[in-house]
Amino acid sequence: MCSGRVDLGFIQKAFASGQDGVFIGACRLNECNYVTHGNYDAFGNVLIFKKIMKEELGLDPGRLHIEFMSAADGNILADSVNRFTRQVKELGPLGKSEGLDPEKLSLGLKAVGRLVPYLRLVERERFRIPVKSKQAYEEFFSSPEFDRLFRELIGEKLALSKIMLLLAQEPLSTAEMADIVGLNQSEISAYMNDSSRQGLVRYDQKLKRYALA
Repeated sequence: MCSGRVDLGFIQKAFASGQDGVFIGACRLNECNYVTHGNYDAFGNVLIFKKIMKEELGLDPGRLHIEFMSAADGNILADSVNRFTRQVKELGPLGKSEGLDPEKLSLGLKAVGRLVPYLRLVERERFRIPVKSKQAYEEFFSSPEFDRLFRELIGEKLALSKIMLLLAQEPLSTAEMADIVGLNQSEISAYMNDSSRQGLVRYDQKLKRYALA
């Protein structure tokens, strides 16, 4: 299977199922057998999800790795898998070394899962750069421009996705949502105001809490 088939949804599902690490093997860059540069697409997806792991989920990005090799590079595959396995074993179970609350981690991964169709679109439309080189990809995905786009296109959507998942369970106050999601109350209030105007949530005067509309 072409590594270009491995999109953000595949990675999210692996971690959501409890896998402690995800290893992706891809063809050598600039040696695509199908002239589609699918390995660059996989590379971009990995860099995007590493950002999600670090900034939105609190997971060590080292739990996700992509290795580029040819069919003849059996030694590289063996060495890479062994090295990655040792690294994941040192990190321990998913979220343990990061000190994450299992319920909050599960909430974050579910929020990412709900946004996968949107994330696929954003990846295709905004994060595929024209220059196909490892250096160009690494420079773009570590640039202030990518940071800005990530906050605007992904960060805010993930925060709202988490909030909607929480409200699907029970009505909550802005303080309660802020504590769980990790935002301040003014940010939560802004999300609630926008969502109220869109008819997604309502404020329950009796409970003094927000609920799904």
